[in-house]
Amino acid sequence: MTDPAERPAEPGALVRVRYRKWDGTRHWHYDGVRLGRDEHGEWVGFPAGTHYDRPGWQFDSEWETVSLFPDAGWTPAFNLGHPRGTRVYVDLTTTPEWTADATGTTVSMIDLDLDVIERGDGSVYLDDEDEFAEHRAKFGYPDVVVERTEAHAAALLRAVERREPPFDEATPARWFAVLRALAG
Repeated sequence: MTDPAERPAEPGALVRVRYRKWDGTRHWHYDGVRLGRDEHGEWVGFPAGTHYDRPGWQFDSEWETVSLFPDAGWTPAFNLGHPRGTRVYVDLTTTPEWTADATGTTVSMIDLDLDVIERGDGSVYLDDEDEFAEHRAKFGYPDVVVERTEAHAAALLRAVERREPPFDEATPARWFAVLRALAG
């Protein structure tokens, strides 16, 4: 677990989000604002227009997102108005690590390929199992990482299907309200 002093203290503070792959290569990079902390973990907001960038693809979002960074191996994003109807997108990851310097705070983690996705119609599924198998062989994921990631994926699939907090409507709605209040 990261020292709490490394996490941003003030709502509205810059948070740089940095995902990488197991071999250290760059994956998604984007910036948001700290919203706050609850029993689930740290919440970061991304207004419409946020720039998302990874090798080979970048875009500016047309929708709002709030993301949760718990002290666990997964990071969910909750979307409002996503063009493909994605309500929840949970990346299976290593535990997020927080670092701070004079320019702001960075949260970084390794993307472990598997994703739990809920569409606007309520359908929930596990995605990228083929990529997980391929990268397990290519990068040599340790068995303990594979077992933990698969167990988290199964538990998250159930939690999202059942709309257990934080995957209910009320929990992210609270943080969307904070994001809008910060935007003024």
